[in-house]
Amino acid sequence: MDYLSLIKQPIEKDLNDFIELFNSSLLHDNGLLSQALSHIRQRGGKRMRPMLILLMAKNYGGISNVTQYAAVGLELLHTASLVHDDVVDESEERRGQASVNATYNNKVAVLVGDYILSTALLKVSNTGNQQIVEYLAELGRILAAGEILQLSNIQNQEFSEEVYYQVINQKTAALFEACSAIGAISAGASDEEVAKAAKFGQTLGIMFQIRDDIFDYYDSKEIGKPTGNDMTEGKLTLPVIYALNKANFESMNTLAKKVKAGTINQDEIAVLVEFTKQQGGIEYAEQRMQEFSQICMDYIQNSVKEKAIKDALTAYVDYVIERSL
Repeated sequence: MDYLSLIKQPIEKDLNDFIELFNSSLLHDNGLLSQALSHIRQRGGKRMRPMLILLMAKNYGGISNVTQYAAVGLELLHTASLVHDDVVDESEERRGQASVNATYNNKVAVLVGDYILSTALLKVSNTGNQQIVEYLAELGRILAAGEILQLSNIQNQEFSEEVYYQVINQKTAALFEACSAIGAISAGASDEEVAKAAKFGQTLGIMFQIRDDIFDYYDSKEIGKPTGNDMTEGKLTLPVIYALNKANFESMNTLAKKVKAGTINQDEIAVLVEFTKQQGGIEYAEQRMQEFSQICMDYIQNSVKEKAIKDALTAYVDYVIERSL
């Protein structure tokens, strides 16, 4: 099924307006900065976060210039955080394309990230909505805190699902939560409606990250990262955390600690990946996604009236669960 077409159907024109506004925000006449921004614009992506903002605004009244500037501001903030994350993680690729730090260097990447972050603040100020400005500023703080929590968790010798969700809630889930809430705020939703929208977005974000983490157990050029890439970066995700706690094999615990210490090699990662699959780690993660999806479907059933928006948000949930990259 073509979920993306269903998601876009009620907001196609608005999404095109967003893309035009977003791309115009990443233009500069300085040679090196212009090149780096052009490199970032080429990524494009599926625009999952802006589409969520637009759908939420449409659900609560309508899409306005306030919605569009908020969407551009949030997507720019997200883009800046990815540029900086690639420096922190020493990543050479982002979704199959060379990262900014790999194409240029760390100094250029950090400064380009700073430039995009400042542009995000400029665009969100155009909303003239204090609540949206505060929401976006707080999101920036949460994302940075989430990165630091993830780095500090590498030193933690326990394999904890609770800590895993803490990290997600300050990274991917926080982004999706902000999209839903800001979309609703831009359309004049009540505080109660905004809170319900935020919970929907947060749950979507958790599912989105779990699906991303499952990808790490399979090799795919489309995804743009090799098998075990998270482990190479010192990260243990939900499937392997479940497997380790279920089996409690000393040999596997030792390998997991090597992941956290950054001393594991590719052959050992392959063993840990295979162990995770044998212990049902992938199935467990998929089961958790299904449980979270029910929370999302309850929201759609109870808080979305228009059929086209209902269908689009249902397709959004299905896409998050079933996407292949």
